[in-house]
Amino acid sequence: MSEQPLVGVGRTALGVARVRAHESARPDRLFDDPYAAEFVAAAPGVIPEPDGDRKHVGMVFAMHAIIRTRYYDDYLLAAGLPQVVLLAAGLDTRAFRLPWPAGTQVYEVDLPDVLAFKEKVLADATPDCHRTTVPADLREDWSTALTDAGFDPERPTAWLVEGLLIYLDNEAAERLLTEITVRSAPGSQVAFEYTTTATAGVLTQARATPAMAGYSSLWRGGLAGDSADWLRDHGWRPSVHPLADLAAGYGRPLRGTAASSLLSAMRDG
Repeated sequence: MSEQPLVGVGRTALGVARVRAHESARPDRLFDDPYAAEFVAAAPGVIPEPDGDRKHVGMVFAMHAIIRTRYYDDYLLAAGLPQVVLLAAGLDTRAFRLPWPAGTQVYEVDLPDVLAFKEKVLADATPDCHRTTVPADLREDWSTALTDAGFDPERPTAWLVEGLLIYLDNEAAERLLTEITVRSAPGSQVAFEYTTTATAGVLTQARATPAMAGYSSLWRGGLAGDSADWLRDHGWRPSVHPLADLAAGYGRPLRGTAASSLLSAMRDG
């Protein structure tokens, strides 16, 4: 499998898989992804171990990925909805590792090469739900492919947009959230990383940091303005959850100040 290593955004999915593998090996783990280490083993050398400044930055990113993984796991199970759509599903294995209610339909949407790599690694695994993969570029017409795969916009849906919006420019991010909105029946929910007008400053700082170059070169800024305000204006009721508060609640208090937040929202009737 290593003869077709992931590139670009797909490589970041492999990096996050390594974070999940390390977390899953801890006795006090916040989640258990038994397949994460298999993804890393299937692409040796693609993501080198960080050192120096990269190690520090890697630890910051790792903690963010760990907290958001646990939060999004809890969000999806608490939603309890019959239809789940994971946009930019990456190499996470929620369809296999979460205890889904009977009859849950999970759609995983991501780039074809990411899903092809994932399917090879998971060839012998059995999902704990009805799982459908949808190869599509989320910058293009992904919603038609999702509908063709069986998605029903009349059913309440739990949407997850994990680690994606920052890789889209403002127009593409708004278009994606608009597509989600028009396909969300009353009672649907959505979750993603929270952004504000301060994001531009954060991006500028990150791009000036050598250790961040590999990641920040792929960033396009995401949704312009305040994400919670955008959702309110489009018929959603958002709730913002500071990462530091979530981490403390999980028994993993963050060092220093964590300005990041995660967001979930309910679709009004």
